[in-house]
Amino acid sequence: MNSLTSPDTETTDKVAPNLRTLRIMEVLAEVGKPMTPTEITDHLGWPKQTTHRLCQTMVAEGYLEKIGRRLQTGTRLLKLTSGLVGLSANQVTRHQVLLKIAHEVGETVNFVMPERDGMRYIDRVETNWPFRILLPIGTHVPFHCTASGKVYLSNLKPKIRQALIAGLKMEIFTQQTHATVDSLNAELKQINHNGYAIDREEFHDDMVAIAVPVRDPKGRFYAALAVHGPKQRFSEQDARDKYRLLSESADIISNALFA
Repeated sequence: MNSLTSPDTETTDKVAPNLRTLRIMEVLAEVGKPMTPTEITDHLGWPKQTTHRLCQTMVAEGYLEKIGRRLQTGTRLLKLTSGLVGLSANQVTRHQVLLKIAHEVGETVNFVMPERDGMRYIDRVETNWPFRILLPIGTHVPFHCTASGKVYLSNLKPKIRQALIAGLKMEIFTQQTHATVDSLNAELKQINHNGYAIDREEFHDDMVAIAVPVRDPKGRFYAALAVHGPKQRFSEQDARDKYRLLSESADIISNALFA
């Protein structure tokens, strides 16, 4: 059985229409040489008509080009892959910045982005301490009681912020969690002035965190750069002392992502 074919032969019925051209590109990438539509069909196990039609469309749009009877990557696809490689390099730069902060601070560093279900951990570097608070990549955490969530809320336009807060489930996690919209709004105003947010054991008992915004070229909030640790090692003052390091690091990440 061909290595590019799944154990139960992949038919077009099993592949969403918007993914079929990607399957063709995967075949070309794995084989590593120009191929005829018939050869691509043999690898995928699709109806010949389907593969030929998709290949013709990709040629017409500039993603593939014909050399005799064979197909190879076109200019448009080359530009696409080049851009994706550059994006990957930017992600490497981001992670290296997180590693540098973790080495200097000695606590866990996170890159966090807002999503519908809360702030989502996109990248992180864990501390080597045996006592640590585990929040794996992919975890969603609340807006109203985390440093990253509060720094995000503070950067929203007032009307958008108030609409979002009005719809929040203000769940109480610890004795320090904001229990009212008024208390949360008061702190968000201070966060906006300071340029950073502190989590004072609001999400987890004994956990302190600081977060700063990572902005796009227009100054809009893109993500949060945060450090958290147990209060026995990482006090509120320790967190504030890391503001300059985080702010400078956020600028480096922004320049890498949006250069």
